[in-house]
Amino acid sequence: MAVDELLDEHEQGERVRQWIRENALGVVGGIAVALVLVYGWGRWQDHLQGKRIETGAAYATFNERVAAGDLEEARALAGSAGLEEGVYASLVPLDLAAAQVGAGDTEAAIATLSDAREADPALGPVIARRLAVLLVDAGRTDEALAALGDARDAGSLEIRGDAERAAGRLEQAREAYTAALAALDEAAPQRGLLQIKLIDAGGTPAGDDGEQAR
Repeated sequence: MAVDELLDEHEQGERVRQWIRENALGVVGGIAVALVLVYGWGRWQDHLQGKRIETGAAYATFNERVAAGDLEEARALAGSAGLEEGVYASLVPLDLAAAQVGAGDTEAAIATLSDAREADPALGPVIARRLAVLLVDAGRTDEALAALGDARDAGSLEIRGDAERAAGRLEQAREAYTAALAALDEAAPQRGLLQIKLIDAGGTPAGDDGEQAR
């Protein structure tokens, strides 16, 4: 090996050692920070997992109280266990309202669902439909229509037809039932009931070819 090559390697080695001497503290500090961050992230994930398990157990206990008919205790548990946040913010009122209806307290169920409508956008339409059904049954048809808003899915259109039918507005009921049928697949099992409702409102279901049946 040539002398100048040896000198180049020696010079490069010296530069590396010099860089290490000048930056050793920063390198060690960076490694320490990285380790702390990794450790902290792991602890945070453990904390979140623990909270998920704890909340899931609380929801199970809530359902046990509901099944036992202890609705006030169930409601109190939901408030104290953090079940009024996240996905449970919609599941809890749906469960509670169903139990209230089962107990014959429709007005309480209406209040429960009314308070929960904005809790979870994903389940909001489900809550709105269940609320509207209860309002129709209670004779509060205009409130039921307001609860449905501008929803155009088949389920909402059917309930809209029920509300209009209960209010004596047969033309609007027929329009809603017809739109609900149009939104359903031909093989949907609920088509039969919808056709009966349409006939009861004075309408005529369309035939398979899309023409009005005679």
